[in-house]
Amino acid sequence: MTAIRPDRIAVRAWGGAPRPRLHRRTLLASALALSAVRRAQAAGVLRMGFQKGEPILIALKAAKTLETQLAPLGIDVTWTEFQFGPPMLEAMRAGSIDVGGVGDTPPIFSQAAHGNLVYIAGQTAGGQAVLLPAGSTIQTLAELKGKRIAFGRGSSAHSLLLKVLEKAGLTYDQIQPVYLGPADAGAAFEHGAIDAWSIWDPYYALFETRPGVRTLITDAQVGGQNAFFLARAGFAHDNPSVTAKVVDAFIATGAWARAHRSEVADQLAASTGISREAIGRAVDRAPFQVRFMDQAFVDSQQKVADRFRALNLIPADIQVASAVWHPTA
Repeated sequence: MTAIRPDRIAVRAWGGAPRPRLHRRTLLASALALSAVRRAQAAGVLRMGFQKGEPILIALKAAKTLETQLAPLGIDVTWTEFQFGPPMLEAMRAGSIDVGGVGDTPPIFSQAAHGNLVYIAGQTAGGQAVLLPAGSTIQTLAELKGKRIAFGRGSSAHSLLLKVLEKAGLTYDQIQPVYLGPADAGAAFEHGAIDAWSIWDPYYALFETRPGVRTLITDAQVGGQNAFFLARAGFAHDNPSVTAKVVDAFIATGAWARAHRSEVADQLAASTGISREAIGRAVDRAPFQVRFMDQAFVDSQQKVADRFRALNLIPADIQVASAVWHPTA
């Protein structure tokens, strides 16, 4: 199988190739990143990463909850937006951000690459699906064989696709993976350059009702997926009380969002530029149930890791439990 790679993801950072030897330039970059981390901590800054269209973090940002709660501790909060999970965790690994939210797969690739990140909370993910473009003749999962399927490498859409292939009785080398982030994949989808697209909300909601577009299968039909909040291990271990406050804020915001879905949809439509109608569908599908990491999350995530390892899509066995942060009493 030869994967089509028009993506903009730094593949070497996520793939299974041997890690490069550390040269002087690499050591200097690492030292500069560490220095930036120390400066941020000394200045009392919590650096949050969020994805375009991620409802809980966008609602939290809009309400300035963290800013209000952490100001008495002398901690400022900054926010950086990412298109999807893998680039966010690469930035976290490099020391540019402290906490962020992603799907189930980016943490697996990060842990396999010794990213030194920890899970601090989890939630049931919102809607995800495999979409078919206008004009597609595909009717069954089996017809994905040999087809060009786009998804973000190392994203939750990657995990969804593996589960779909299992359900179809297909193997990974029986498709043509097209590694694309959401923006590029959306353009390829509209122009008929791909045969199917594995994608999450709100992009799923944005495209699902366009003329001729069909939903082949959803994540709910293959068992559903989880999403997670992660932190740099050094930040979480050095700042346990702050980390716990952050998770508490995630949980409270989730509870608020469940009771105020219309307001959440308004916020997302304003922040993303996606139509209110499409955003409304995405928000209606979102469970907004956040909790501290527990054994159920660990077990589910270990299955994701084992699935990627069995296909040699990550370079080594990993134990998810070893990357879980536990709050102190």
